[in-house]
Amino acid sequence: MKEEGVDHIQMNTNGIRHALDPEAAREVRLAGCNNLYLSFDGITPRTNPKNHWEIPYALDSCRKTGSSVVFVPTVIKSINDHELGGIIRYAQKNLDVVHAVNFQPVSLTGRMGKQEREKYRITVPDCIQRIEEQTNGQVTIDDWYPVPSCMPLTNVIEAFSSKPKYELSIHFACGAGTYVFEDEDTKNLVPMTRFCDIQGMLELFEDKAEEIHSGKNKYFTMLEVVRKLKSFVDTKKQPAGLDLAKMFGSILMKRTFGSIGSFHVKGLFLGMMHFQDKYNEDLERLQRCDIHYVTPDLRIIPFCAFNVIPEWYRDRIQKKFSITVEEWEKREGVKLEDGLYRGLMRRGAGDELAAGCAKSQMFHEASQALT
Repeated sequence: MKEEGVDHIQMNTNGIRHALDPEAAREVRLAGCNNLYLSFDGITPRTNPKNHWEIPYALDSCRKTGSSVVFVPTVIKSINDHELGGIIRYAQKNLDVVHAVNFQPVSLTGRMGKQEREKYRITVPDCIQRIEEQTNGQVTIDDWYPVPSCMPLTNVIEAFSSKPKYELSIHFACGAGTYVFEDEDTKNLVPMTRFCDIQGMLELFEDKAEEIHSGKNKYFTMLEVVRKLKSFVDTKKQPAGLDLAKMFGSILMKRTFGSIGSFHVKGLFLGMMHFQDKYNEDLERLQRCDIHYVTPDLRIIPFCAFNVIPEWYRDRIQKKFSITVEEWEKREGVKLEDGLYRGLMRRGAGDELAAGCAKSQMFHEASQALT
C-alpha cells in the first residue's frame, strides 16, 4: 500500500496480537503501519472485557516498536458512558504512545424496540457533555469543533502548494474534535481553545487562500500568514513547554502529512465519530462521507451505506467474494481454531509471551487506572 502512494496506514485491532507477540508488532511497524486504531471501551474489566488485561502489554509493545496508538472506545449509554473521563486520563498517562482518543457513539444494528434504543442510544453532544462532567471541566462543551471546521487549513495549504490535499469535508453532524495539551507544571489537560483564537486563525486561512486563488503572490502571502500566527496565541495561557504558533508555522512551511505529527507528539486529539444506523440514516451525510470501503470489484462505498444497508452492500459483497472456513484452512494449511486467543493473560499465564514484560509490570504506574 505504501508503494501505491498511501501516506498513512492504520491497523484496526484489539491489540492482543501485539500484546502476545512483540516480534509480530515489530514486523507490522517495519511493513509501514503508522499506528494502531486500538479498541478500548473502558478502564474496567466490566466495561472492556475483550482486552482489559492485554492493553498495558500492547502499549509496551508499541513503545518498543515506535508505533503510535489511537484509542477507539465504542460508547454505549448505561454501559460505559460513565468512564469517558477515565479513558482520557489513561490516555494522558500514556501520552508517549497514545496520541488520540476517538470516541464512537454506538451504532444500533438489528431490530430494536424504542425502549431499548432509548436505553443504549447516545449522541455526540451527549458524549461531550459527559466528558465535561468527568474531567471536572478541563474539557468543556465549548472546546469542541465540528470536523469540517478544519477545511480552511486544508484550503490555504492547497493554495500554497498548488496540489490537492486531504479534505475533511464531511457533514457537520458526523463528528467533532479538539486538541488538548498537558501542562508540564500542573499536569492538567488544556484544550487549544483556551489559549488560541481558533476562529480568527481559520478566518485568516480562508481569506489568504482566496487571495492566492485571485492571483496574489503565494510566497508573500505565506509569509504574512506565518508572521500573524503568534497574534492568535495567548502565550500567558499556553501550557508550559508548548509553542503552538511554531507548530502551525511548521505545518504551513513544510505542507506534508508528516508535519502534522507534531500535534500528536505534543498533544492529544479527542474526537467523536458517530456512524449511522437504520434509525438515524441521513442521505446528506452519506453524500459527504470520507470513510469508504473499496471492494474487490473496485467500487467505493460510504461506510454507513455499506454497513447500514447490508442487504445491498455488505452481505452481497461478502457472499460474492468470501470463501468458507474449510476452504481457507485447506489453502493456508492451518486450523482457524488454533489461532484463537484463550485469554491466557486473564488467568495469569503467558508471562513470557506478553511483550517481554514481567507479570508485575502489569501494575506499573501507567496501568493502575485499569485495575
